[in-house]
Amino acid sequence: IGFHLSGTVTEPAIQSEPETVCNVAISFDRCKITSVTCSCGNKDIFYCAHVVALSLYRIRKPDQVKLHLPISETLFQMNRDQLQKFVQYLITVHHTEVLPTAQKLADEILSQNSEINQVHGAPDPTAGASIDDENCWHLDEEQVQEQVKLFLSQGGYHGSGKQLNLLFAKVREMLKMRDSNGARMLTLITEQFMADPRLSLWRQQGTAMTDKYRQLWDELGALWMCIVLNPHCKLEQKASWLKQLKKWNSVDVCPWEDGNHGSELPNLTNALPQGANANQDSSNRPHRTVFTRAIEACDLHWQDSHLQHIISSDLYTNYCYHDDTENSLFDSRGWPLWHEHVPTACARVDALRSHGYPREALRLAIAIVNTLRRQQQKQLEMFRTQKKELPHKSITSITNLEGWVGHPLDPVGTLFSSLMEACRIDDESFSGFSDFAENMGQCKSLEYQHLPAHRFLEEGESYLTLAVEVALIGLGQQRIMPDGLYTQEKVCRNEEQLISKLQEIELDDTLVKIFRKQAVFLLEAGPYSGLGEIIHRESVPMHTFAKYLFTSLLPHDAELAYKIALRAMRLLVLESTAPTGDLTRPHHIASVVPNRYPRWFTLSHIESQQCELASTMLTAAKGDVRRLETVLESIQKNIHSSSHIFKLAQDAFKIATLMDSLPDITLLKVSLELGLQVMRMTLSTLNWRRREMVRWLVTCATEVGVYALDSIMQSWFTLFTPTEATSIVATTVMSNSTIVRLHLDCHQQEKLASSARTLALQCAMKDPQNCALSALTLCEKDHIAFETAYQIVLDAATTGMSYTQLFTIARYMEHRGYPMRAYKLATLAMTHLNLSYNQDTHPAINDVLWACALSHSLGKNELAAIIPLVVKSVKCATVLSDILRRCTLTTPGMVGLHGRRNSGKLMSLDKAPLRQLLDATIGAYINTTHSRLTHISPRHYSEFIEFLSKARETFLMAHDGHIQFTQFIDNLKQIYKGKKKLMMLVRERFG
Repeated sequence: IGFHLSGTVTEPAIQSEPETVCNVAISFDRCKITSVTCSCGNKDIFYCAHVVALSLYRIRKPDQVKLHLPISETLFQMNRDQLQKFVQYLITVHHTEVLPTAQKLADEILSQNSEINQVHGAPDPTAGASIDDENCWHLDEEQVQEQVKLFLSQGGYHGSGKQLNLLFAKVREMLKMRDSNGARMLTLITEQFMADPRLSLWRQQGTAMTDKYRQLWDELGALWMCIVLNPHCKLEQKASWLKQLKKWNSVDVCPWEDGNHGSELPNLTNALPQGANANQDSSNRPHRTVFTRAIEACDLHWQDSHLQHIISSDLYTNYCYHDDTENSLFDSRGWPLWHEHVPTACARVDALRSHGYPREALRLAIAIVNTLRRQQQKQLEMFRTQKKELPHKSITSITNLEGWVGHPLDPVGTLFSSLMEACRIDDESFSGFSDFAENMGQCKSLEYQHLPAHRFLEEGESYLTLAVEVALIGLGQQRIMPDGLYTQEKVCRNEEQLISKLQEIELDDTLVKIFRKQAVFLLEAGPYSGLGEIIHRESVPMHTFAKYLFTSLLPHDAELAYKIALRAMRLLVLESTAPTGDLTRPHHIASVVPNRYPRWFTLSHIESQQCELASTMLTAAKGDVRRLETVLESIQKNIHSSSHIFKLAQDAFKIATLMDSLPDITLLKVSLELGLQVMRMTLSTLNWRRREMVRWLVTCATEVGVYALDSIMQSWFTLFTPTEATSIVATTVMSNSTIVRLHLDCHQQEKLASSARTLALQCAMKDPQNCALSALTLCEKDHIAFETAYQIVLDAATTGMSYTQLFTIARYMEHRGYPMRAYKLATLAMTHLNLSYNQDTHPAINDVLWACALSHSLGKNELAAIIPLVVKSVKCATVLSDILRRCTLTTPGMVGLHGRRNSGKLMSLDKAPLRQLLDATIGAYINTTHSRLTHISPRHYSEFIEFLSKARETFLMAHDGHIQFTQFIDNLKQIYKGKKKLMMLVRERFG
């Protein structure tokens, strides 16, 4: 009926669900659906399937749908009786729903002065809106709000981020269709984003947003930029958007463009003044929010006649133009140029594409790329003249504080994708949006192709070559590292995204030419290039980009590829002084921390990219001695992290020793050289991988050959600690597996052994505590060296060594067949030892028993000499009684020097030295008893009685022991008579 469509839509039954019938009603006006209702009750941002089905049915089968005039026309044709009948039947069919309303209306119509009687005529929902009414597609605003709220509340789980991105894509689609709901929908989305409770929470806690969430805000800002740049929007429309944007912008939780509130320290983040505000104190600078650019873009307009000419015609040229000023409107070929802040100009391209003007967008993109290429050429010429005039001054300045890669508006990405789109569109997608007929080339394939030349392309150029060239220009631009973690990560991310898009394109001869041309430009272009001869120490490093250029150029022009990669290896921010003549920011350089840079939040990522670039060059240079040497020099000069150099050393080693061929000896030497550098770098700093590094270095040197092993042993003190040198290096070099691996002859073996012995003695002198034992082991086969090592141990024994170390070496001596030397060291060890009365499980007890057994086996004199030392050092009764018992069971020195049995007698307990040991043991039992009784608790009583029984055994070894023990017990009963229960137990056992 008129502008109202209704119908029933049947959804067929499926296994679990019965058939359903939905009643659908749609109002439409001027080719737009203006409202929908459906009895299915599905709530979503988009129309339900039933609404879509009914609409498609009406579009595809217009003849099947009966068309009626608007209902007011039909009623007009009825007489009084027909109208009465009509109303009564209508009420009868729907009496329960309609009757109250019908009665109310009847009352109002019959009342003379009711409101309804003041209005002429009556409404007709089927008649469509009047010509000057707003007409726009139906958008269920409540649903948009609900959905966005829901996705945001899920905090990035369940694919909610993906859902929000789909909504943003929907907005872009609406803009492209020139659907005025695009801006309405974005407003609703933005309001929900601004109301997200997490914003104030993060603000209070000073925590950062998640990366994914930050990216959604970025897209929001970019979309508003597109909306306000709509070339055909009305001024009042723009004014209302501006008001809205300013309102959001002033809310204190509104996210900042360069990152989050509070997550970076202001004195670090804003260390670098930017642009016009350079002289203000950075903490007072107003922060730019995600809406700032859109607010600024409200001042932009499209009225410039030159701009209008560029976007509306392919034939706009001026061949008489003199291209001499900085801001010429045309270049020397007469082609139009467009000079505007590059990100802003590219935002115009994005806006044209987004609002469904692809050809206009393409024309402006081409003008911008031509302008960039011309500027590049001019800058190069200017730099060359400067160089001639000031050959000795190495001055660099950053001309670009705001780089294009990682920029919030993604200018390079916009140009690249506009041009790439033009490579693969077929003609239909262009028609219908624009009013000009020039054919864009019959490219039906979705592959990227070099399309026939546009008017403003050089011979042999195409949209594809332009896209590639502009990406290379952008990636190679010298730019300052921005402030804040988020913006720095964004620079990396944006660069990697661009490069991965470039990697999808197959390089043919035409594109290789462009790579060559840009590579040469970048190497020579002075301060505008991140690969220029001199760069600012804070400019964004080019490692990732250079690695891509290197691998792309290598098959076509190896010389140029290496030049680029080697130039890009530098990482000036880690060098302790700024390059000389760096005049751009003298005030800042003074406060630089020499070695680690607090403002560079992505430094570890940057360093790993630098390492990747070096590794790529090493791999490529295998087999080329000259290149390998150059790459090695570059690594040694530019890489500042020991773990990365170690990784490169390992990489080089792997590449050099691939299974399928003979080892590449130059590359092996590079590997060793890097390994040695790591050793020197980490020698005095703590590094948890140090042991692994040392072991690896020995393996590497083994592969290089015997002279390398000899050399690292000779200069051990610059590479290793004494412990490492003896326990890992020399030991591994002297092992059987090394000798077998290297097929060494006797002469070579002896040379290595001699170096190992020299090393061992030097280490033992420097650190006897940790190296003496290893030194003795390494010197075993050489009498003089062994004697020297033993002497070093003796000299150190009195001062620097602990009893544990001395006992260990003494046992080793005995094991090697030097019992007297072992005895000497054991007596020295005893002088350092102190065992108190209650240390009856001390680990040194075994050593003491061993030392006494050794002395005992050597003879009476040795035993006599060690007992006073034992008495002095050991106060533990059970240990002393154990020694005493062992000494009384056998004769000292039973096995004589020549294996003859000595006819010696058991030693007497009444005479020295055993008398002294017996007295000390009895004394120790007495002291221990008193000590134990001061803190004894009832649960230890029975254990204590056992202890006294052991004591009695020792007392009884003395000839008057019986009397001594009785006195001792009587004493105890007297002193501890308060402990009645215990003393009762003592009486029971000992009388």
